[in-house]
Amino acid sequence: MTPARIAQPRSLHAKASVRAGARRATHKTKYTPSRQAGVCRAIKYALLFDCDGVIVETEELHRLAYNGAFEAFDLYAGGEQVRWSREYYDVLANTVGGGKPKMRYHFTETLQGTWPSSKAVDEHADVPENDDAQMALIDALQDKKTEIYKRIVEEVAEARPGVIELMDEALARDDVAVAICSAATRAGFDKVVNAVVGVERLSKFDVVLAGDDVDKKKPDPLIYNMARERLPGNLEAHQCLVIEDSVTGLRAAKAAGMLCLVTPAGSNLNAPFMDEGADFVVEDIVQGNVSASSLFPPTGTAPDFSQLSAR
Repeated sequence: MTPARIAQPRSLHAKASVRAGARRATHKTKYTPSRQAGVCRAIKYALLFDCDGVIVETEELHRLAYNGAFEAFDLYAGGEQVRWSREYYDVLANTVGGGKPKMRYHFTETLQGTWPSSKAVDEHADVPENDDAQMALIDALQDKKTEIYKRIVEEVAEARPGVIELMDEALARDDVAVAICSAATRAGFDKVVNAVVGVERLSKFDVVLAGDDVDKKKPDPLIYNMARERLPGNLEAHQCLVIEDSVTGLRAAKAAGMLCLVTPAGSNLNAPFMDEGADFVVEDIVQGNVSASSLFPPTGTAPDFSQLSAR
């Protein structure tokens, strides 16, 4: 039996999954970012954006891409076709960071070590029984998932309300360093940020990290610790503000000793963020009155939440 042809899920074209009112990278703004070479910047703060769920609501897009990869590889485990429901993906999204760790968790924990067979990897459709074979399967699945995800992103991905404006306002401040720290693979991440943030705007960020840049995924704090080390200004952790949308990302930010503002999305809307240590939770950037001027007072020494509107 040969691998099934990749099926385009019906909901790939359903733009209803993308929040209404969002904007693409062509959006114009009144702010003119200043990151000129040679300019001396007295940096006092850092603003670090997660990508998936913060910049773009991508949770459902990722799930569709995973299922497209599973179908393309004709995956079966325990006699059943491998497929992730919305409810199950909600659990994964709030438990494990990164695509490959999600798949390994699914096969080792959820299925209790029942690995799937796939003729796309092994012509005899043998179940991978050692770490090398299992990793080869996960690598191949991730590559296919990324390929499908990039195609979906081109069609429907748009920025969440207020995010681009907040980026531009922060980039216009010489006292604020700005970064993006995503658990997504570089290929999929680049597709999202290039389409939604825009290449020109992205070039003005001080640090941009994807999941491939670190050995450990969120909730491990490595990606945020690495970002702080690379940011200009020699900042302390308490001067850094992370914007996250999930418990997994929140835990990573707090483990790095940073402040964390949460803008929930998708399956994370009712998660206990304050119990997990969030410094503030808003409905979204617009509804929460979030701006660089409200977060980073020119005369302050740490990010300020006093002017924000809690959800």
